[in-house]
Amino acid sequence: MKASTFVYPWDVNGDPEAAARIAGLGVQQATLASAYHSTRALTPRHPRHRIVTAEHAAVLYPTDSRWEGRALRPYAAGDWAPGDAFGEAAEALTGAGLEVHTWVVLAHNSRLGAEHPDTSVVNAYGDRYPWAPCIAQPATRAYLVDLAVEAALRPGAAGTELESLGWYGLQHLHAHDKTGGVPLGDAGMYLMALCFCGTCREGYGDQGLDPDALAAAVRAALEPLWQGAPDDGGWAGVEKLLGAGTAAATRAWRDDIARTLQETAVRAVRAAAPEGFQILLHADPVTYHVGANPGVDPEHILSVADGVVVPCAGGPDLLTPFARAREDAVVAANFPVVAAMGGSPGRLTADVARAKESGASEVRLYHAGLASDGDLEAIRSALAGL
Repeated sequence: MKASTFVYPWDVNGDPEAAARIAGLGVQQATLASAYHSTRALTPRHPRHRIVTAEHAAVLYPTDSRWEGRALRPYAAGDWAPGDAFGEAAEALTGAGLEVHTWVVLAHNSRLGAEHPDTSVVNAYGDRYPWAPCIAQPATRAYLVDLAVEAALRPGAAGTELESLGWYGLQHLHAHDKTGGVPLGDAGMYLMALCFCGTCREGYGDQGLDPDALAAAVRAALEPLWQGAPDDGGWAGVEKLLGAGTAAATRAWRDDIARTLQETAVRAVRAAAPEGFQILLHADPVTYHVGANPGVDPEHILSVADGVVVPCAGGPDLLTPFARAREDAVVAANFPVVAAMGGSPGRLTADVARAKESGASEVRLYHAGLASDGDLEAIRSALAGL
């Protein structure tokens, strides 16, 4: 099975041994960040630093003229990834014999939300999520599609993996996160992800819902959860809390918005890409799920993209709907392999075997730059047996 590891440019640039060390893991590909969100990252082997603080979402390469005069545009990185950081790292990784694919984070950008608050998801209480651009807004959609094209098609890249190309919600950590005091569960998280910006309010209206009444219904549905009642979870839990008809109408609006954005972005990348350029989406087979791996319909997304990258930290179950939808699609099982961050590099051989049985055709490893030496040795051992 083909294996790839995720990497940041700052893991490679300035470390003359990094590219060879990554290739030595036994991977054939490096999935290298070209557009990424804010983060604080460990670099445990770098000769010049140990901590990199990416202060805001940024592109890790020089942008072109397509952004001139536009209010919504990507931000340049600061001193954590100066110049063409992606290009420099890609050249080193290619020189070590690795195929390089871009790793593009799209609808996750706190600085965009801070500087353009009207672009953000607004929940039923009126709270804005600055990290979560509302993908229903026309200007935001245009920005995301153009960013997908520019960040995906970097010189030297043979393909791309598009992350967070869909709805975002409450789930993602933000600064020093203090949101876990009440366990909302799957259904509660869906209700907290419903957007009530002007565009989404009109969209609910097109589905026959009164947006003010819907917001009130969402708040009422959430009240027992705030008081500690259990969340039944799943779509049945949403229907129980909100009512089946109302729940279905909200999902119809949101599913259509996500689906058409994914179609538009993938087709735009395809139109601009050289022949053979591979396009994968980070995805979840449950359409109402939100976040870095947004929900998609497996048959639909695999009629548009070449494949998917699927989170497998909780096991391989999410792989099967994609594997059944299209036999020749790339279905990449994504495993966390940093032990101190909850990964299980020592179990990788068994995890990969289970993923293969569930239909995985490739493996993704998160993340070579963050892993300890012990983690890397476990990865080398596991990949040697594939």
